[in-house]
Amino acid sequence: MAGGSGIHEAPIPGNLRHVPAFAPPLLLYLVKQVELAARARLDDIFRPIGLTALQYTALTVLERHENLSSAQLARKSFVTAQSMADMIAALEARGLIERHRDHSDRRRLVVALTAKGRALLDRYHDEVCALEEGMLAGLSEPERTALRGALNACHANLASRPDKAVAPPPRTHSSGG
Repeated sequence: MAGGSGIHEAPIPGNLRHVPAFAPPLLLYLVKQVELAARARLDDIFRPIGLTALQYTALTVLERHENLSSAQLARKSFVTAQSMADMIAALEARGLIERHRDHSDRRRLVVALTAKGRALLDRYHDEVCALEEGMLAGLSEPERTALRGALNACHANLASRPDKAVAPPPRTHSSGG
């Protein structure tokens, strides 16, 4: 009992710590919040034409990288191979992408943007740029450049060492209780 109050206090394991309410959130949390907000806004833009933010992302990846395999497109679009297979089928059915044999390796099937897919990206370019501009409102050009550089560095740090995940601190077990 603590201080005669009649309240039993359980021991707190050594690996738990109290985070004050005024402590800033982890940057990982903030980056995820930005990603979720951006995805929701992109979904709002593309919902009227039956396109998702993830499908839009895949189209923009193909705009920058022609003739990707399904696996490459999945990695660059942040989805699983199975999700990408379904997405490719849906986008191909709409005429936004096409699959064909790689010209340099006929055994390899690749995915490419069609003229209709490029036209769709062109049609929504200004609206997507306005969304990004709104996200960056209040940041100066040097701050925007610094943010882009910092995010690219963070991505490179994580992407270059996928097998070197940071291990959590060792658990300590309390023997009392």
